[in-house]
Amino acid sequence: MKRIDRRQLLRGTGAVVALPFLESLAVTNRAIASEGVAGSTADQPPMRMVCIGLEYGLYPNDFFPLQTGRDYELPRLLSPLAALKNDFTVFSDLDHPGVAGGHAATHTFLSGIRSDQASQYPEGNISVDQNAAEFVGAETRYQSMQLGLGGGGVSWTRNGVEIPTISKLQTMFDALFLETPPSHRKQKASTFAVNRSILDVVGDDAADLRKRISHSDSTKLDEYFTSIREVEKRLQQSEAWLNRPKPKSDYKLPKPLPTSFAEEVALYYDLMKLALETDSTRVLSMAIHGWTGESGLSGISMGYHNLTHHGKDESKLQQLAVIEHFHTSQLARFLESLKRSQASPDTSLLDQTMVLFGSGLGNASSHSNRKLPLLLAGGGFQHGEHKAYPEGHGSKVPACNLYLSMLQRFGIETDRFGTSTGTLEGLS
Repeated sequence: MKRIDRRQLLRGTGAVVALPFLESLAVTNRAIASEGVAGSTADQPPMRMVCIGLEYGLYPNDFFPLQTGRDYELPRLLSPLAALKNDFTVFSDLDHPGVAGGHAATHTFLSGIRSDQASQYPEGNISVDQNAAEFVGAETRYQSMQLGLGGGGVSWTRNGVEIPTISKLQTMFDALFLETPPSHRKQKASTFAVNRSILDVVGDDAADLRKRISHSDSTKLDEYFTSIREVEKRLQQSEAWLNRPKPKSDYKLPKPLPTSFAEEVALYYDLMKLALETDSTRVLSMAIHGWTGESGLSGISMGYHNLTHHGKDESKLQQLAVIEHFHTSQLARFLESLKRSQASPDTSLLDQTMVLFGSGLGNASSHSNRKLPLLLAGGGFQHGEHKAYPEGHGSKVPACNLYLSMLQRFGIETDRFGTSTGTLEGLS
């Protein structure tokens, strides 16, 4: 094989792309990701998806009903959702087979695949929300929005990149409603023009390089170029919306902004509802960790994480119940607000929005990733049941079967997601 210059770059009409590490180069390469651009309508209202992930799980004894079917009794944590019982389904015994590691594995919540094992799967560890976001494309101003309270997020691209979160209320409000000044729009437009499809202008150089590298390097190069194309695609989508006015709203954030965890969570839910209502995005994820200031919850004297490691200590369990009851109360308030809002004359916003609520942690006290607490509301599914999927004939039903069902309802023609073995039986 012809030796390749260790300093080789792909070049074309002034554009330059630095290469990632390739075995054929036999040298460590500091790859610099280059930016560029690339590029449903339906008669019925579009489907939307919201995924809400709790870093510290939910206390199993207070979340899972004892009975299955439609006539189950709501456990303590689901009691705030009593008026919405026919609008959601609770799932038992679903998780991600083979995934372990406690907190280190909660990032698999929406993908079913650990980030360090992504290369073993055809679509990597892309999360279900990002799969839906790819389908939406440029139909909305934001392909998706990721929110994070007190920590990281739960959303991953198919190239194994964790998507950064919006962690400030003002940032999200401004993204939804604050117009970009004309001078900034002009500057952005100029940037888009300069960065038009870098891979197109270095295409000949890239094709020549493929002939001279190993098969494994060729695969790696394709993955690298795919990630660049993703950047280009997002840039093109941003450009398409650059000069379109943002929606108007009478909603105002309180001044000064709240400093307590409870107030922040409530306002993030309000902003998510507005994002859906204005069709600014159709895909949202929110990762909820702990608080960095005050909890704002009465009777809480310890940290959230500390309380989840309760060891069945009754005093800790009582405080944990306050926090988790707050979470399901806020979920109920969010779902009720979607139900009151119309997506069309015949359907509510909840009918057109599937809301997944749960965690990648089954039992925080024992650091278990088994039997994840999962609840799905809205989205036009037939709800009102507690469905259990215990292990049978030596196999478990993966949580990704639920996610595959969600993607199909979203409108995506696919028969696979993550570790799925099919769609979820009994969910229609």
